[in-house]
Amino acid sequence: CYHIEPVAGEESQFIAYVAYPLDLFEEGSVTNMFTSIVGNVFGFKALRALRLEDLRIPTSYTKTFQGPPHGIQVERDKLNKYGRPLLGCTIKPKLGLSAKNYGRAVYECLRGGLDFTKDDENVNSQPFMRWRDRFLFCAEAIYKSQAETGEIKGHYLNATAGTCEEMIKRAVFARELGVP
Repeated sequence: CYHIEPVAGEESQFIAYVAYPLDLFEEGSVTNMFTSIVGNVFGFKALRALRLEDLRIPTSYTKTFQGPPHGIQVERDKLNKYGRPLLGCTIKPKLGLSAKNYGRAVYECLRGGLDFTKDDENVNSQPFMRWRDRFLFCAEAIYKSQAETGEIKGHYLNATAGTCEEMIKRAVFARELGVP
């Protein structure tokens, strides 16, 4: 911590400015950086309440990140959409729908004009909606909306799971369905 200043009008609140040497972080590792900064700081038992308000990452460190495996141009090419913003949404409610009703929500969004939809990060393989059923109904929604609109549509499936092997299994199944 290199500087502390009181919050105006608050007796027991302060703003702390913390700086870390870059050598503490693995180059190109967002996970390492955030767990080091957020995980450690929020773990201080002496603090009753803490809020991260700003994070400044030096350019020299951001240059170590390779970025996503592909960017917006690849997405535009996949969807054949150029010269305008891509329109998408996360399906809500995110939890509680059956796979069939979830697929219906995907279809209605895509049929209604969106370019893509996506699973919320909390949507995995819960008892009310198993992953395989969700993947199948989402694929059906994509193909049906494409047939009706004449446009390429997409849905980004959450393939995360408890093990790497299971994630790969889900990702392979999604690819076989033709769903990103």
